[in-house]
Amino acid sequence: MLYFLAAAIVIVLDQASKWAVVHYMELDQSISVIGEFFAIYSHRNRGAAFGILQNQRWFFIVITLVVIAGIIWFMVRTIRSGKRHPLLMTGLSLLLGGAIGNFIDRLATGEVVDFLKFHFDFTLFGLDVDYTYPIFNIADIGVVIGAGLLILDALLGSRHDKKEMTA
Repeated sequence: MLYFLAAAIVIVLDQASKWAVVHYMELDQSISVIGEFFAIYSHRNRGAAFGILQNQRWFFIVITLVVIAGIIWFMVRTIRSGKRHPLLMTGLSLLLGGAIGNFIDRLATGEVVDFLKFHFDFTLFGLDVDYTYPIFNIADIGVVIGAGLLILDALLGSRHDKKEMTA
């Protein structure tokens, strides 16, 4: 149950932060947090990561429902097995919370509220870098960290399996 609580915390933080952005900021309004580097920027995204597949609301709703069901099924199955997989389960929890957070937005309004904006402007080895990373939200952070933990778990599990085979 601890892992479902972690997913719920991601959902609550995500939805509360999005609510604040929607209710206290105008669309496209920016509030500087760290100069030009980091800002809270009220933005809406009708697509997926990096703005791809714009206006495919029902596609995302169906796919997300399948993903959410699969994650919950796998988490319950893993919990019932009695085996401890904390890295795997933490990754799945964050992924689940992030998926549900953005799903709520898409279901309610057809668009996801994004607001974390990072702008990189510097010179490196004589090259001028001027890049704005795609605007994102707390749910996206859960998805990315969760996916990273799943990859780490797979890599560590693979390494562990190789050690067992050679022993």
